[in-house]
Amino acid sequence: MARIIKTSMMKRYILKLWMRIVIFLGVLVAYIFHKEWLYRIVTQPMWMKITPLHILWLIFMVIMLVHIFPFDKLSMALRKAEERAYREVPNYSELEMHRFVKEQNIKAWKVMLVWLLFNCIFGVLYLFKIIDNADLLMLTVFYFLCDYICILFYCPFQSVIMKNKCCVNCRIYDWGHFMMFTPMLFIRNFFSWSLFFTSCVVLIRWEVKYAKHPERFWSGSNEVLKCNNCRDKTCQIKNTLKYKIKKRKLKQMSESC
Repeated sequence: MARIIKTSMMKRYILKLWMRIVIFLGVLVAYIFHKEWLYRIVTQPMWMKITPLHILWLIFMVIMLVHIFPFDKLSMALRKAEERAYREVPNYSELEMHRFVKEQNIKAWKVMLVWLLFNCIFGVLYLFKIIDNADLLMLTVFYFLCDYICILFYCPFQSVIMKNKCCVNCRIYDWGHFMMFTPMLFIRNFFSWSLFFTSCVVLIRWEVKYAKHPERFWSGSNEVLKCNNCRDKTCQIKNTLKYKIKKRKLKQMSESC
């Protein structure tokens, strides 16, 4: 297996992962030792006084605004939706493209159904007061961390449902914020709903782009999505892990025979 090439995008993603780990651990410490304080600042109006929650809210909002107004130094997984990033494959088959789009849409709806049903469990627990606002905030920050774990190490949606080869080719790449802030729907205040409904804007923008310009999202019609044209190479760790697991399984099978 080829060694991992540390591209600038890969380095950036690893740095962002560490930043998310730090945020997750900070909220986790507050959750374990000062849950009442965490519950209080989640519940109080945002304009009462400046708290760490305001900083966390600002970080979340800035990340989403970058996805609404993307710039050229972002990952191709996100920028592929933009016209300036599109490089048409000569004489591509529109019939094949529409088949691809139909197949991907069906898989995307499966992911959405699974995600909503899974989070309904937490919604019901919240309604019955088994969990509270602090628990939902902790869940959101956990999702915030898992977003980059899915990109760099393992994504269950990619492996089990979507079957896409990498994030650059992912149909639902910009669904991450909607998934991340799904728990915030259940908390009725400005902090939570501003995050959730902004994530809905990110999701809707992505889906409109996909519906209007599906050719930008398929490697058969967009040159930049082909592996040999990829500069991000953020799939390397994930593919290395897949290779090692596959090799180990083959070795175990050969030994059992």
